[in-house]
Amino acid sequence: MTPIPMKLREEMSHDPFMEKCCLADHNCIGRIEWHHALIFAHRQVQERFCILPACSGYHHRYAERRDIKTAFKCVWLNRATNEELQRYSKAIDYIDLKKRLCTQ
Repeated sequence: MTPIPMKLREEMSHDPFMEKCCLADHNCIGRIEWHHALIFAHRQVQERFCILPACSGYHHRYAERRDIKTAFKCVWLNRATNEELQRYSKAIDYIDLKKRLCTQ
């Protein structure tokens, strides 16, 4: 686990989105932790759009479950701009994935 840089941590601490679990409709349990939802080049990406608030129950116990992983992915894909997604669209086209996975 890589610590979040202090400047980014300070910005995120003032963001109301970061105060409750982004999967609140999944019967949350535990305190809120910040989950790095994007791993790129074997590193946790330290950008605001892909660090998500998650209750400790999902963050540690269920984060690898396919449905939870997909829910996290949709949240960070929808928070990102196309320019942000383009920077990380090397092996995976995240802009296309966002269109396919996260449209209702």
